[in-house]
Amino acid sequence: MKKHHSTALGRSMARFFQEYLPALRGMSHHTIQSYRDTMVLFLRFAAAETNGSVESLEVSDINADKIGSFLTSLEVERGNSIATRNARLAAMHTFARFLISEHPEYMDTLQLVVTLPFKRGARVAPVEYLEEPEIKSVLARIDRRTPSGRRDYALFSLMFNTGARVQEILNLRICDLRLVSPCQVRLHGKGNKVRLCPIWRSTAQLLQDLINTLHPPSDNPAEQRVFLNDRGTPLTRFGVRYLLRKYVDMAAGEESTLAEKSIHPHSLRHTTAIHLLKAGVDIATISQWLGHSGLNVTMRYARADIDMKRQALEQVFPDVMSSAKDQTIIAYDGGMLGWLRRL
Repeated sequence: MKKHHSTALGRSMARFFQEYLPALRGMSHHTIQSYRDTMVLFLRFAAAETNGSVESLEVSDINADKIGSFLTSLEVERGNSIATRNARLAAMHTFARFLISEHPEYMDTLQLVVTLPFKRGARVAPVEYLEEPEIKSVLARIDRRTPSGRRDYALFSLMFNTGARVQEILNLRICDLRLVSPCQVRLHGKGNKVRLCPIWRSTAQLLQDLINTLHPPSDNPAEQRVFLNDRGTPLTRFGVRYLLRKYVDMAAGEESTLAEKSIHPHSLRHTTAIHLLKAGVDIATISQWLGHSGLNVTMRYARADIDMKRQALEQVFPDVMSSAKDQTIIAYDGGMLGWLRRL
C-alpha cells in the first residue's frame, strides 16, 4: 500500500479538526463540517494552482495571494454568492489563526491571511423556492424503478416534508425515525439542538421501503445512516447538490420557470417554509419547525412571499388590482481529502 507523506500542514490540519474546533472552541458538528467543506475546496484549488498533489501542500501555501485567488474563483467559476464567499473566508481566518500558534515562524504570512477583508456590498438575494407544479415536476423526473432512484425520491420527499437542513437529513440514523403513527423524525440541528418534526404517512412509507430493500446488513442497523451512496457509505452534501441539479435541469423542460431560478439544497428548506406560511401556519411555529435561533430569521419568509403581498395589496386597492383577482394563487478519494470527507 502506498503511504502518504505527512506534511506539517497535514498534521496541523488533523489537530485543527480533531482537537481545536470540537474541544477548545466547542464548535458544533455542522460548523465543523462547513469548515471541512471549505478546506476541501481550497486544497483542491491550491493543488491545481501549483500543479501538484494535495498531500504535497505545505503551511507556506496558506498565504493571502492564494486565498485571494481562491475567493475570486468561488465567485467567478462556482457562481457563489458574496455571503458564501465570506463564510469560506471566515473559515480560512480561523485556520490561519490556529496555524500561527502552531507555526509561529510563518506568523508574517499568516497574519496577512487574517487581515483579508470580508467583501461588502452584498445584495440581499431573493429567497429562491419552488412552487407546487415545480415540486411535482422535479419529483416526477426521478426514476423510481432503480435503487438509486428510490433513494433519491425518499430523500427529496423528506426534505420537502420537513424543511430540514441538508446536513440534518444526511445525519439521520434509522433510530431517528418513527415510521408508525404518529410518524416523525428526530433532527439534530445547529448548536447540537434536537427537535422532532412530523412527517406524512406517505413519506414514512418511502423511508420504510428504503430501509427494507436498500440497506446492507449491519452489526448495529439502528445506528446506520438512512441515506447511503452507491458504495454503501453516507451520502454527502456535494452528492445531494449534484442530484438536485440533475433533476431540476431535467424538469426545466416541462416547467420553464425552473430555468430562471438558482435552486440548491437549501432552496427546499425555503420551499417548505414558504408553503407553511401560505397555509396559514404562524411564524412562531414555523421557526420551531425549522429549528431557527429566533423569529427574526423566520421573518424573511414573510417578506419574501410575493403571493401574500399581492393578496394584501388587493385588499388595500381592490379596484386597481382587479385584474389580479383572475390569477391563480397557490395556497399552499484517499489522502488528505479523503480524511477530511470522513470527518
